[in-house]
Amino acid sequence: MDVDEAKEFIRSNHRAILITHRKDGRLQTSPVAVGIDAEGMAVISSRETAYKTKNLRRDPHATATVFTTDWYGPWVQIEGEATIVSLPEAMDGLVDYYRGIAGEHPDWDDYRAAMEKEKRLLIKIDIAQAGPSSSG
Repeated sequence: MDVDEAKEFIRSNHRAILITHRKDGRLQTSPVAVGIDAEGMAVISSRETAYKTKNLRRDPHATATVFTTDWYGPWVQIEGEATIVSLPEAMDGLVDYYRGIAGEHPDWDDYRAAMEKEKRLLIKIDIAQAGPSSSG
């Protein structure tokens, strides 16, 4: 699977496990919802206080396994360098992220207020590698 095929898979499958590195080198796993933005980056919403955010600020290397609603169905692993985009710069991206995963929100003003209250941000992963390249 190449990077473009992985992006197509992610556009319609949003369940993922994100893997980051803790300060001591151990792995941190987090269930997340992932999408693809207009720039072709994998995007995940998080909070300023989340461990995944702290880990990525220190070490931007990220891996995510994205899968379908069928546990033993197709899946893809992506790897790349993550960039953190905080508020207020993240707001338009958070709106786009929501639309890409869930569609229209019933009250965008309420959504924006919740994003500010929760100190939300975007994790943007520049996908450098994708797989699997074969079935096992």
